[in-house]
Amino acid sequence: MALADHVLAGDQRSAARLMRLADDLHPGVPKVLQALFPHTGRSRIIGITGNPGSGKSTLVDRLISHYRNEGRYVGVIAVDPSSPFTGGAILGDRVRMNRHFNDEKVFIRSMATRGHLGGLSKSAGEVLLIMEAMGCDPILVETVGVGQAEVEIAGFAQTSVVVTVPGLGDEIQAIKAGIMEIADVFTVNKADREGAERLMADIHQMLHMLDAPNGDAETWEPRIVKTVAFRNEGIENLAQAIEEHARWLERTGQDEQRRLKRERLQFFGLLRDRLDDRIGEILEQPEYEDWDRKLLHREIDPYRLAREVLDKLR
Repeated sequence: MALADHVLAGDQRSAARLMRLADDLHPGVPKVLQALFPHTGRSRIIGITGNPGSGKSTLVDRLISHYRNEGRYVGVIAVDPSSPFTGGAILGDRVRMNRHFNDEKVFIRSMATRGHLGGLSKSAGEVLLIMEAMGCDPILVETVGVGQAEVEIAGFAQTSVVVTVPGLGDEIQAIKAGIMEIADVFTVNKADREGAERLMADIHQMLHMLDAPNGDAETWEPRIVKTVAFRNEGIENLAQAIEEHARWLERTGQDEQRRLKRERLQFFGLLRDRLDDRIGEILEQPEYEDWDRKLLHREIDPYRLAREVLDKLR
């Protein structure tokens, strides 16, 4: 378990190696993660999501600086679309974070979705666990700008920040699509542009329509913060809104509920992966040769085949 010991000691090279092995589905990774697991579960995870072109990467860069000024060890997971040619991450705006790469108290991991829907990479859960074991707190997760599918981040983060920007022409459509419903904090970035005030008013109105006031003092009212990230304006207000939400979660007991949700998601994801592998092994047995072709020609039916495979699993 030397690799686990190195990660727990904060060695970034060892952590990067373990993350790479996890991404490549190396069979030795689960044992190392088992050793790390008891040392995790305490970091605050902040999801940053929103439309392409909304300035998420610049916003994350500024938040890194804010938390570093507080003396905190910051982890960042930047999930990018996969290249259709190599399967690797298209790093895009990640160059905006270059100035933090030499900071020993900032750990940035770029990941590819590799076709995984939901805005997160398939191995993001393992990478989060490794960063927690290293002592990163907070961990910022910037997801692929793909729209409604990004709601997966709400299951992993204690606080979800949805970044909007005036002038894209689809602000209300994005709200109606459902992505806005996951937000604990809204950020109207590039707020020096025309239409920022209108966008804030639209978000207020949509929130009122989605969740009419019910008089419950324990209900969280999403904050709306204006920022101009490239000029470092509004970042303190954004960080304060995130902190207010963290305090609300702890006061109301919702923090544990959100962490429970994350544990369930990760467990069921792990279970599905294991079942997929086992089912694949069963279908490779000689008795199931050409099972897909037999389905096509109606020589067998999928219901009986599924029942037989489940019997094999038992």
